[in-house]
Amino acid sequence: MLLLRQICLLLFAVFYLIDARTQSVAVKGYSGANGNFQLSGHTSELTNIDVVFKVYHDCDDGIKPGSRKLKFKIPNSYVTDSATPKKTFDIGVLNLETVFKDEERELIVTMKKKRRSHRYRDFLDILP
Repeated sequence: MLLLRQICLLLFAVFYLIDARTQSVAVKGYSGANGNFQLSGHTSELTNIDVVFKVYHDCDDGIKPGSRKLKFKIPNSYVTDSATPKKTFDIGVLNLETVFKDEERELIVTMKKKRRSHRYRDFLDILP
């Protein structure tokens, strides 16, 4: 489980677990109102997969187009040959106001209707 602690509204953070080789999405999730989230996913592959954890957010971003994108490689010791994980990777607490060295930007490609608890005009869905 991860807690995102920052000043910005956390309902916008979008998370993906992705096979870095094929770019196939294993699971997609959103942070809760308090910044917590938990992801678990599985896929059927003939070869080992390289799992990448991606975070899309607009924290401390002003009015720039698109979203800030962070990528973290999940260590292979947390990838199991089963639909049920054997152990949990805890990425800790991230302050997303921080500008990370290898941070990227991703343009918005689709839009969804806003959720009731969301304060933005539209809830933006970012594709990996």
